[in-house]
Amino acid sequence: MTDHVRDHDAHVLNDHYDALTTGSGESLVARLRAVFHDAGCDLEHLTLDEVAGIDQLHLGGRAASRSLAALGALRSDQRVLDVGCGTGGASRLLADEAGCQVVGVDITAAFVEVAEWLSAATGLAQRTRFLCADAARTPLPDSSFDVIWCQHALMNMPDMAGVLAEWRRLLVPGGQVLLHEVVAGENLEPLALPVPWARTEATSHLKGRESLQASLEAAGFVPVSVRDVTETALTWHQKHVRREAVGEKTARLPGPALIFGDEFVEMGRNLRDNLAAGKVRILDGVWKLA
Repeated sequence: MTDHVRDHDAHVLNDHYDALTTGSGESLVARLRAVFHDAGCDLEHLTLDEVAGIDQLHLGGRAASRSLAALGALRSDQRVLDVGCGTGGASRLLADEAGCQVVGVDITAAFVEVAEWLSAATGLAQRTRFLCADAARTPLPDSSFDVIWCQHALMNMPDMAGVLAEWRRLLVPGGQVLLHEVVAGENLEPLALPVPWARTEATSHLKGRESLQASLEAAGFVPVSVRDVTETALTWHQKHVRREAVGEKTARLPGPALIFGDEFVEMGRNLRDNLAAGKVRILDGVWKLA
């Protein structure tokens, strides 16, 4: 993949995930700080519960991250790379609850800025750090991580082979990959769009389960435990329908609508419908570097 293509992909993702900044001229971190301030929060001493609404932008929230961490049996002595870390919620959870040292990487600069602030404000800056980079070419040394962690991010990465090759480079021998991912379902009808990761078909890079597993195995990753958690994800999402329907207008603390705007309600509804129709599935699992 050429640098020109990579730069284009980065631009597309920044436009998608930081669209409100383009429209308003006010940065994401500034908007979040204003809402937290209006909610009566101490901007430099936030709790993990206070930031939960914008902490982990994937189906299942913290419960899904905890389930994946348990599946991978994470230990406090492990070094973790959180790929597609977003605002850093999973990184902080793993640092806080598993005691891991975590580096988060994301191509969206606004997310990295928010992640750095939230980790400092929640007292977790010593165990987490973040960088803005392409997941297929990070400025990190070889064999520097015990675990690659990735939740709902591969569907935004067109260069799957490049990303997996980078994971192989970064992992120690016998290291693990922990994935919680959206994949294409058996229903091949077009997706209802927009969804949280894409507004058009051209920017959605979903792979089917078999294709994803084949790509991982071709890159040298052996499956240890793989689960279809679609029903769990759909149940979790349905419990949040009412909150999404009101657009968080009554919420004091910030939620995803502050990132995605009013369109988030439609995105959430479409994701639910795509799940229910079998157009997408949700997998989580553990793979080991052979």
